[in-house]
Amino acid sequence: MEVLYQDEWLIAINKPSGWLVHRSWLDRDEKVVVMQTVRDQIGQHVFTVHRLDRPTSGVLLMGLSSEVGHLLSRQFEQHQIQKRYHAVVRGWLEGEAVLDYPLVEELDKIADKFSRADKDPQPAVTHYKGLATVEMPLATGRYPTTRYGLVELEPQTGRKHQLRRHLSHLRHPIIGDSKHGDLRQNRAAAEHFGCNRLMLHASRLTLTHPVTGQPLTIDAGLDRVWMDALSHFGWRGHLPEIERVEFPEASGQDDDTQFD
Repeated sequence: MEVLYQDEWLIAINKPSGWLVHRSWLDRDEKVVVMQTVRDQIGQHVFTVHRLDRPTSGVLLMGLSSEVGHLLSRQFEQHQIQKRYHAVVRGWLEGEAVLDYPLVEELDKIADKFSRADKDPQPAVTHYKGLATVEMPLATGRYPTTRYGLVELEPQTGRKHQLRRHLSHLRHPIIGDSKHGDLRQNRAAAEHFGCNRLMLHASRLTLTHPVTGQPLTIDAGLDRVWMDALSHFGWRGHLPEIERVEFPEASGQDDDTQFD
């Protein structure tokens, strides 16, 4: 795992797309997960404090003790940690706005089988900003071209699949999202531009260090799929803090879990 930050109290890694954070009922056969891999890599236990969906890449923060893990979890719960994501979406999502659109809780048949299915919609707020657009000579529907947008996202709440569902609500689903997106668009982007994964990346976490009290900003570089997409769409230079030309060695797990 690529380590983005580490001290005696916490560690942040750049989670690859396709990896589960920890063992789950959702995939009982998956033996290689982030928590155990990081534990073995650094030789000590780690404690998760937030989650990233399996197909999402980017900054994943963990405590190196249960006490620090609890302090970090509290910061997430109290919305004291700023999260920034980037996504490639269908169509041109331009401008900047805040979407305040409550979401009905999304339940999994296995993991959430004991949860109530009749809860009221929960508040969900996302700040979004369009960064770039492109029109490619590729027909994926009734039009001879296909439009894509590069978007920056900052969720103010932490609902399940919030960013994926909010962008779908705006009619600009994230490329590679099989559940809330456009399957035809997903297949075309994978075939022609190499976007064979959910194009959602957790780019930055900004927080107060739970022990030292100092401000801490952690950025996660983009992977090859993302960098290839930026090249295809002429977007190189739009994300200077996280673009790169060199990559860490392969993580050792098959990333072929696109559209999960």
